[in-house]
Amino acid sequence: MARILKAILLMILSQGAAIAIEEPAFTIESQTAHYDIRLYPSMLVAETRIEAGFDEAGTRGFRILADYIFGNNQSRTKMAKPLFATQEAPREKIAMTAPVGLVQSPWGFLVQFTMPTSFKLATLPKPNDARVHLREIPERRIAVLRYSGSWSEDRYQKKRKELVAALKEEGVQAIGDPCFARFNSPFMPWFLRRNEIWIEVAP
Repeated sequence: MARILKAILLMILSQGAAIAIEEPAFTIESQTAHYDIRLYPSMLVAETRIEAGFDEAGTRGFRILADYIFGNNQSRTKMAKPLFATQEAPREKIAMTAPVGLVQSPWGFLVQFTMPTSFKLATLPKPNDARVHLREIPERRIAVLRYSGSWSEDRYQKKRKELVAALKEEGVQAIGDPCFARFNSPFMPWFLRRNEIWIEVAP
């Protein structure tokens, strides 16, 4: 049994190493025992608002945005195939990126996909689904706490509180809402997942 588990783990790790998913570039300005302060340049996102609880919002939002990047848009331009492809009429597809962001608000959650840097706001294909919105987020300074494990709300809330407490203790002013950043597919075993809590902070 141990040999079989080891073989499965090696297969998962080798697949992860072979598949390159674009992530937003950043500069690390400082590090503590609990978090990093990163400077992120402006980035494009596709986002959708979901009025639902934590788990349902993430699932519904992911499906809506995945449908957009896999071709449910108004462009007919041919592009290279993304990591995951479906057999359908030719429509423009956008490469997968990471992370998937989940931001809580009074009405529910905002789910975001970061768009590839090869696009500008004017060149992104227009969504067919009115629930998908495109916008550019300006340069931000973000406090980031990284952790592994499940995507459960309980674990997210625990890590969020840890980051908020650490920032308060060290006199760092938070100016943005917490964002749950997920970097792996749902098929990645929970113990190998990379998760981050993002909070925008003042200079």
